[in-house]
Amino acid sequence: MSHRLLLAAALAAASLSAASLSAASSAPAAEVQTTITGWTKAPGPRTYDRLEVTKFGSTSAKTVLVLVPGTNGGRGDFTLTARELVKDVPGLQVWAVDRRSQKLEDTSVFKQALAGTVTPKAMFDYYAGWIADPSITPHYQPPDASKLKFAADWGLRVQLEDVKRVVDKARKSGAKRVILGGHSLGASVAVAYASWDFNGHRGYEDLDGVVLIDGGLRGSFDSADLAQAKKRLAEIKKQPFLDLLGLGLPWVTGILSESAAILAIKDPTGPSVGQAFSLLPAAFKPPIPVTNRGQFGFAFDATTSPKELGLIQVRSGTLGANGDWVDGEVSPIARVAETFGQEPANAVEWFYPARLNLDVDAASPLAENAAAKYLGLRIKWARQADVPVYAVQTSLTKGNVLKGARSFVTRSKSPRALAAYVDASSEQSHLDPLTAAPKTNKYLKTVVPWLKKVIARG
Repeated sequence: MSHRLLLAAALAAASLSAASLSAASSAPAAEVQTTITGWTKAPGPRTYDRLEVTKFGSTSAKTVLVLVPGTNGGRGDFTLTARELVKDVPGLQVWAVDRRSQKLEDTSVFKQALAGTVTPKAMFDYYAGWIADPSITPHYQPPDASKLKFAADWGLRVQLEDVKRVVDKARKSGAKRVILGGHSLGASVAVAYASWDFNGHRGYEDLDGVVLIDGGLRGSFDSADLAQAKKRLAEIKKQPFLDLLGLGLPWVTGILSESAAILAIKDPTGPSVGQAFSLLPAAFKPPIPVTNRGQFGFAFDATTSPKELGLIQVRSGTLGANGDWVDGEVSPIARVAETFGQEPANAVEWFYPARLNLDVDAASPLAENAAAKYLGLRIKWARQADVPVYAVQTSLTKGNVLKGARSFVTRSKSPRALAAYVDASSEQSHLDPLTAAPKTNKYLKTVVPWLKKVIARG
């Protein structure tokens, strides 16, 4: 099964889960939400050019690590680890970046629920309850899909042109070094940036390193030849957003995931909403009555979650006999929940542009082949790219992430002495680098010394 199909099944299960935030981490003082103007020549109205960014750490930092989320992910994916990185790496600031598609979301009632001005039940009904019970009013009104056809062209070029504006902004802010990274598909974007031709400008010249968190190119994930590219692009022209559940409602998994997480924040030990919800598939309902926290852990933990759901899995603990969750592995369930239950920097993407996945698959070989040319991908500088590489892999791809990273380094001019390849597959699943406790997070333990080495390089 492809990583795209795996994610579809994964988010379907995750969408109705819940968890506790009893051990939530505290935000540091230097944490700012801001906006940066993206590529103004992208298809669609200019209102979507505004990119939401969370900046962690001191504004006087001379090194900025820009992080891009993966498929259907948001900048909130990086909140927990970014807070640790700016504490552990002197002179580092982290910028977590949303895609322009996040501007299509209506998170107003989520914010009200977190602030306590509406009840969790009212929030759930507004966003999700009405899907099963149309009599519920008022409720969320998704945008008119017929007016969003331009998003069929929100592919790799738009993503990279947007990210370039963020990278350029970091330079203008006074940073001497800019490192680009991401999780899963976001890591693929980082490699593509280093290899991209920006109208004659070589992408790697903007960067002082790339951080690949369980993702990349050169066979890390899927690929797409010319025939596949033509077929998939024709489908995308009809439906520009990834419809994970196949219901014609591309936004539903995003709102259900966030609804469930916020319900868990407000009532972590209450009876599981997901278990009682008629639309939750039976395969994801535990065999005993569970709490919201127990349901969440059951769906996300690698020991109980179905094997094909690798893209959402963590290694957290076990379901207790009383139906509650018991921690015991690298990711305390509260940290996993905190990642999904936050505003304004949420960790999910309601309207994910399917063109981006197609373009990344076609870019995987890092060559100007027939598929890349057909899609207008400007992969020109892979062999000349001179950027230090850090890569960490989990159990998801069975070694393909590090194979892809090594292939990129060998193919390019990346300094071999600064290449770091970290195999965390024996202790981490795909989400663990983002959610594992600092003391048990192999990603944090290894990326910190690598960042210090790159900074010391000058």
